[in-house]
Amino acid sequence: MARGPTYRVKFRRRREGRTNYYRRRRLLLSRKPRLVVRKTNNTTIVQFVLAKTIGDETIATAVSGELPDYGWVAGIGNMPAAYLTGLLAGRRAKARGIEEAILDVGLHPPVPGSKVYAALNGALDAEVDVPHDSEVLPTEERVRGEHIVEAFEHFSDESDNPVFNEVGSRKTNITGIAKKFDAVRNAILEIPASELKKKKKKKKPPQKEKPSKPKAEKKPKKEEKAKAPRAKPAEAKPKKLLSRGKGKKGRKRKR
Repeated sequence: MARGPTYRVKFRRRREGRTNYYRRRRLLLSRKPRLVVRKTNNTTIVQFVLAKTIGDETIATAVSGELPDYGWVAGIGNMPAAYLTGLLAGRRAKARGIEEAILDVGLHPPVPGSKVYAALNGALDAEVDVPHDSEVLPTEERVRGEHIVEAFEHFSDESDNPVFNEVGSRKTNITGIAKKFDAVRNAILEIPASELKKKKKKKKPPQKEKPSKPKAEKKPKKEEKAKAPRAKPAEAKPKKLLSRGKGKKGRKRKR
């Protein structure tokens, strides 16, 4: 680490490896809303964000965990789920006045045909204008999940192979993933605009009630003893007047 009086500490998110500020600056100079795509091992998050001086404002958002509400029964971390999440977020953004955006992939590597560009494909199908190269978008077969069905059929013959072991009992869900994809896409496209404009309120987690402590029994107050009256101070005695003459007896008066 550099040392010296002129060394300046980098921003916290830069030190944590969470934000590339050089890339973010170029995105903000476009003056357009950002189509932010983030993915984890089992979730895809798509947001339309508008940069303001007081901070970023999220106009519309969608998470792949919402897809079961529209009939999706397969995994929520695969490529079809990423496309459907981008389609849902794009429709919400379109209903709230977003006509164009610019893609923000963050620190994800821009691999052509990946889940990031599958979410972009869904936003494009929602009629949101995003500058892109058509070569980076995944094929229609991969978007519909046909590669997942082929992989399942390939590995299902091998009994010792651990792939798809956890979902082996849900065979019908995997083999019919392409048909289910079409049904969910149509369900999202048929959502009325009035419902898309509504923003979901965050539910407050239920507060746990603290166990009430048993109230301690109050001890009876001790009877206060009657206090004795205060003694009155003795009255000051008048001082004896002394004669003005010298000595105790003083001078005798002349006759």
